[in-house]
Amino acid sequence: MLRDPYEVLEINRGATREEIQQAYRRLVKQYHPDQYRDHPLEKLAQGKLAEINEAYDYLMKNGAGSGSYSGSSGSYRYNSDSDNAFFQQVRVHINNGDLQTAEQMLDQSNTRTAQWYFLKGIVFQRKGWYAQALSHLQTAVNMEPGNAEYRNALNMMNYNNRMYRERSGQYGSRDVDLCTICQCLVCTDCCCECMGSDFITCC
Repeated sequence: MLRDPYEVLEINRGATREEIQQAYRRLVKQYHPDQYRDHPLEKLAQGKLAEINEAYDYLMKNGAGSGSYSGSSGSYRYNSDSDNAFFQQVRVHINNGDLQTAEQMLDQSNTRTAQWYFLKGIVFQRKGWYAQALSHLQTAVNMEPGNAEYRNALNMMNYNNRMYRERSGQYGSRDVDLCTICQCLVCTDCCCECMGSDFITCC
């Protein structure tokens, strides 16, 4: 059950929309997973961040604050409908291979929902930054454990990492055989298909 959203965001009742947004940004920065990576409080911070996002979304969707939201330069958070359109646009850029635009949009957004972490993780994955990708996908799953898309992407990354370690230990410094290369290509294709794209068009 959602706690008092004003209490979660550490603001007074009757706070303006701008004050709510400022509190949200401050708390997101305070509990951002990157600050707690490999830290004993990592799980606690992820849970706190999920609660902050839920409280903020509740207040925004229920018209908390006075006046209409005009937004600030580079901000994409207005309401749930615009969030969905925004994330869909990010997905289009990712599927088209325009990772730079997708990443810029995500970095400029104040939204730090599970979908934000998922898409940021996919961008990192496509760029070959696997440690960052794994961290962001794990955060997305922690925030929305029931989301099959997020969990499948995380499981596939963990599987690929496990296969890589096993193969590295098995073959050492020797050349990798054709079967291993094929397995890696198939796994990559599966990850791409999770995003609606295709790495191997014949499969």
